[in-house]
Formats: sequence, C-alpha cells, structure tokens
Amino acid sequence: MGVIIWIVFGALVGWVASMIMNTDAEQGAMLNIIIGIVGAVIGGFIMSFLGQSGVDGFNLYSFLVALLGACALIAIVKAVRT
Repeated sequence: MGVIIWIVFGALVGWVASMIMNTDAEQGAMLNIIIGIVGAVIGGFIMSFLGQSGVDGFNLYSFLVALLGACALIAIVKAVRT
C-alpha cells in the first residue's frame, strides 16, 4: 500500500478505535493516524502469532485486524497511564 493509503487507513482505524475505547475527546487527528498505523502493525503481529494473515490491503479483514491492534494499543496506554 502506498503512503497515502496507510495514512487514510490509519486515520479511519484510529478514529474508530478511539470511539470504541472512549478516548476520542483526548486525541487529535494526528494521534488517530499514528494509533491506526501502529495498531495495524500490532494487529498483524497478533494475527501472525495466531497463524493467520495480517494486514494485506484495504479491505474489511485488514480493517478488523488493525482495529484489534489499535484497541489493544489504546488499552495498554490507558493501563500504563493510570
């Protein structure tokens, strides 16, 4: 995927994950993008650990994998902060 697609994908995933984890008011657009991209990497790692494929394009499966990773990332950050 190109850099622009990663940014758009990261923004969507980060925004949805922040709404699910109830941190949307604390984050801006740039942090949503970063959380979405890092979440995609974490989600890919989790899925490869489970024997499945990770993020492989702009599709629903990749979105759900990235969302899993982004929610895990937000949960870890919330646990460390408190």
